[in-house]
Amino acid sequence: MNLPFRLGATSYVIPADILPNLHYLAGKVQDVELVLFEVDDGPNNLPAPAQLDEMNAIAREHGLTFTVHLPLDLRLADNGSLRHISLEKARRVIECVHSLDPVAWVLHLDGKAVRGNPSPEAYDRWLEQAEASLRQVGMWAGGLERLAVENLEGYPLDFYEPVFARLPVSRCVDIGHLWLDGHAPLSYLRRALPRTRVIHIHGLAERDHRSLAFVPPESLRVVLQELIHAQYRGVLTVEVFSEEDFVSSLEAIWRVLQDA
Repeated sequence: MNLPFRLGATSYVIPADILPNLHYLAGKVQDVELVLFEVDDGPNNLPAPAQLDEMNAIAREHGLTFTVHLPLDLRLADNGSLRHISLEKARRVIECVHSLDPVAWVLHLDGKAVRGNPSPEAYDRWLEQAEASLRQVGMWAGGLERLAVENLEGYPLDFYEPVFARLPVSRCVDIGHLWLDGHAPLSYLRRALPRTRVIHIHGLAERDHRSLAFVPPESLRVVLQELIHAQYRGVLTVEVFSEEDFVSSLEAIWRVLQDA
């Protein structure tokens, strides 16, 4: 079956570094989400120039694209400056892998301080800081539309709507987070889809980010049929982190689609 969207996986499906994962995933998916990290005064997995050349070569040969998950929840420093470590790390990651021309830079916006029942003043201050953070990162990333703000578990469904009203950023809809919070995802997905560049999907077992084999087939079918019906042209990333979960997730997807 020809799907309108690009099926993707993470860069950590097999227990190896990014390049072996790309070689493993080439021909199985059309997009790879690069999960990058950088530890202060410690290790990181940012690719070196020679590795980037090989990543670009693999992408050209197999028609792969990339999405990049930025490493920390973005926020301003407590004094309102742009010197917060999350922004510094976002800049370093973007500068490192910009040559891969990612489809989207997926990010979290830190709103823990105001996600309960904040005063209007506190929320307005957070919103202004979120806007400043996104405008800065958007400059590094080549445009606000390249940023995909992800819905997070434990947050109200409408929490980020004022951000989307203010800025032309894109969305990353995490279906697994919606399931984790007990939400049926269809109405949220339909509202979000016109601005969505990336969708994350994963099952729930003892934790999230497990195989889609743990998802009731009808729940998975509803989501996939909506994406096909809407002719969604973005990326659907199976956001799991083991070969067993990846293989069984693909099997679950194709089984549901064949039965539809």
